[in-house]
Amino acid sequence: MKNLLILAACIGALGAAAPAFGADFAAQPVNVKAPPLPAAPSVTDWTGYYIGINGGWGSSHNCWDFNGVTPEGCHKSAGATIGGQIGYRWQIFNTVYGIEGQGNWADFNGSNVSTTFPADVIGTKTDAFGLLTGHIGYAFNAVLLYAKGGAAVTSNTYHINSVTTGAGIARNADVRWGGALGAGLEVSLTPSWSAGVEYDHLFMQGSSVLFPGSGGDRVNQDVDLITARLNYKFSPALGK
Repeated sequence: MKNLLILAACIGALGAAAPAFGADFAAQPVNVKAPPLPAAPSVTDWTGYYIGINGGWGSSHNCWDFNGVTPEGCHKSAGATIGGQIGYRWQIFNTVYGIEGQGNWADFNGSNVSTTFPADVIGTKTDAFGLLTGHIGYAFNAVLLYAKGGAAVTSNTYHINSVTTGAGIARNADVRWGGALGAGLEVSLTPSWSAGVEYDHLFMQGSSVLFPGSGGDRVNQDVDLITARLNYKFSPALGK
């Protein structure tokens, strides 16, 4: 009988303690993991020094006037070009300013039969050109649209050949200066690399070309260029 009473008392004590224990257990804080914060959108900064390569196609339009008076006709000298560029850009909000120097090898060749001397073929080869230009553009984050303008220089060779034999009659060369206008689109591929396409028109000054024993010609020239470009932008710390 005594053992039965002790057992009953123990069961009663456990029953009384259970609600309190359960309440204590239920009150324990539950750890809930916070959702990850959304990633910040990538912002392209076009500021910095850059260097790159370019290649494409060009065409120079050349008109010859014998002794600067009598037209001998015009021809296009077209071909491939490859070269490089180096420059610096500043970005202020969405506006991008820059300055760039560019130098290219070219292989633009063309000729026509002279309208004044039908026994002669007159021809022009542009073998190199350079540009020194300022840029202004607008950045749509990773896409940059820009216009450019400045100075241009071309290196040219002129020849007169026989129509019947193809033999050379006279030859000369010059370097001439002019102006350049252009526009382009460039896309940022990574923080350092970008690629784009560009069009340029060169307005070259007329040049008097003398051919010993054959008189001289006034040659007027303008040039159209379209090139693909690949640029590498250095770390902003380079400019500090």
